[in-house]
Amino acid sequence: MKDDTIIRLKGEKMSFPEATFKIVGDKECPLYELGDELILSDIALLFPPGQPACITLVEDIRQVLTLFESLGETHEDNESGSVFDCSGCTGKVLLEYRSREASASREERKRRESDISATANLLSNFSIFQAIDEHNIRYLVTFLKLKKFRRGETIIKKGDPGVNLFIIVSGKVEVLGNDGMSITFLEKGEVFGEMSLLSGDPVGATIKVVEPTRVLFISGKDFRKILNRFPSLQMYFARLLARRLAQTNVVRSEEFASGMIGKLSEMASTELFQILNQNQKTGILTLQLSKGHAEASFREGELISAQYDNASGQKAFFDILKEKGGRFKFTPGLPPGQMDNDEIGDFMWLLMEGLNRMDEDV
Repeated sequence: MKDDTIIRLKGEKMSFPEATFKIVGDKECPLYELGDELILSDIALLFPPGQPACITLVEDIRQVLTLFESLGETHEDNESGSVFDCSGCTGKVLLEYRSREASASREERKRRESDISATANLLSNFSIFQAIDEHNIRYLVTFLKLKKFRRGETIIKKGDPGVNLFIIVSGKVEVLGNDGMSITFLEKGEVFGEMSLLSGDPVGATIKVVEPTRVLFISGKDFRKILNRFPSLQMYFARLLARRLAQTNVVRSEEFASGMIGKLSEMASTELFQILNQNQKTGILTLQLSKGHAEASFREGELISAQYDNASGQKAFFDILKEKGGRFKFTPGLPPGQMDNDEIGDFMWLLMEGLNRMDEDV
């Protein structure tokens, strides 16, 4: 026996630089107790504090490590632990060898498994995943990554290429359209970024963080992969896309009808006039076009006057429809003198006639 608690394994070049030898069986050993651990680090073997070193046990450990090295085993091969007896003296112990790297790897997997379970449990409450069973949700979680954003940060920007699908875990974001106008707010359980991934078009709106937000995101490539695998997700996103488009049209209608400035390059004049008609708006639409200033007045959605390039009435309206670029603004309300003006024609007839004239010009 030696009194030192550290033994140097001189001359040995082990494949297991760090390992633990735990006593899992005690057969009247005079030195060690059940649960004691010996730690191998580099070529040093550290015995339990205050306990002497057993030369017999040192030799047994040396032989075990040499055997593993000769067999070409790695820490992964011994992840579950290897148990062996010491040679014995007046008593014996049973030891379990485990690579410390393998133990750390096992603990890391346990933590990851716990994280996956917690994330899957959270996502099961989100509407996007409610038609998917627990096993498949756990599969989907493996594709997701977590990211945190501070208040005021921009997650995606209008016009950028679509890269990821985002799922809000906590917090709140604002969807911003043209000229930074607010379209809506999104909170926990809602998704964004899907429209550009589905259509292949650039991102259609800017997403800005209103309060500290955590999101899970998945790459466009993986998003398409899971869509092909889960028909229920295809249905979910088809319904979501339809709802988002309808919501965008309503908001755009409200924006334009409340005096907002816009561009004909972003909304065609035909669509602009239809929105004002369908929403029965009363007010004056002013436009800056290629030939100068234009103006059209509406009363409860019906066109009662139009002027453009020294023309008025129907001709002015038809000429405005042909314009592809320029800016516009709608101002609610009419001067008292215009409230009683006659309509310049049935709106739908005017629109169809204008479209026909545009086709003839082409």
